[in-house]
Amino acid sequence: MKFSKPYTVKQLVDIIANPNLAIAGDPQTWVTGINEIHRVEIGDITFADHPKYYNKVLHSAATVILINQNVDPPAGKVLLYSDDPFRDYVKLVKYFKPFIPSESAISPTAEIGEGTIIEPFVFIGHNVKIGKNCIIYAHVTIHSDTIIGDNVIINSGTVIGGEAFYFKRRPTHYDKLEGCGRVIIEDDVEIGSCCTIDRGVSGDTIIGKGTKMDNHIQVGHDTIIGKNCLISSQVGIAGVVTIEDDVVLWGQVGVNKDLTIGKGAVVLGQSGVSKSLEGGKTYFGSPVREVVEKMRELALLKRLPELFEKLE
Repeated sequence: MKFSKPYTVKQLVDIIANPNLAIAGDPQTWVTGINEIHRVEIGDITFADHPKYYNKVLHSAATVILINQNVDPPAGKVLLYSDDPFRDYVKLVKYFKPFIPSESAISPTAEIGEGTIIEPFVFIGHNVKIGKNCIIYAHVTIHSDTIIGDNVIINSGTVIGGEAFYFKRRPTHYDKLEGCGRVIIEDDVEIGSCCTIDRGVSGDTIIGKGTKMDNHIQVGHDTIIGKNCLISSQVGIAGVVTIEDDVVLWGQVGVNKDLTIGKGAVVLGQSGVSKSLEGGKTYFGSPVREVVEKMRELALLKRLPELFEKLE
């Protein structure tokens, strides 16, 4: 999320109001946005509170880092040493993006383009922008700050911009990472019934131009789906996934978090994608493999009883 204006590190420290927070670097450094580690840009403040992310965050594009490890700041970065970076990060999110409840089915701040049809019982939140010639069927929910292009069709029961599934485990409970991101749906997208597309934790969840989605599909936070993709029913896509253009995911495919599926890849039904896939190939299985290799493997498995008989 980008701030409406730049803030200095010192101003952010004052907002956090943690008396134990220590600054390593120039407190007058300008900060222009807030992002969690997977989508950071120059000018952002982010956080890391686990050793597996220290190296990634210190070498990221982030300008300011909330961290619970006493390390030297890399050149050009400011470190904020915190006893609880997660908590301090959430304080900033709540300050810059507080929850504002809705008081009407369609917010007066929403912008709806010419020729767009909104059926009864649709909810449209604050600052939503919907383009021209769209059809939003009954009982669709579109949460705040969502941006929808032209010629988009969203079928009944779908929820756009719900909260991200992102929690930190504490000894006695789970803490939620509050979200400040958006959903962006580009032109000519069609979304079936009962789909859920979560907003970004701090960046954008994006559905690319011309992509078509069947019913009962889950898209996790900060996931980017490219142009002209085809996604069949009951596909589940975790957070921070990048799906490039012209990808096809058939029914009940499951996609793990933080990976990339290359342009033109096809994943056959009921496959489990646990690692990044090259584009232009067809895949099957769980864990997924190229379809030729997987079919050869299944053929060999059928011969196992025969092989065991020969060994007896």
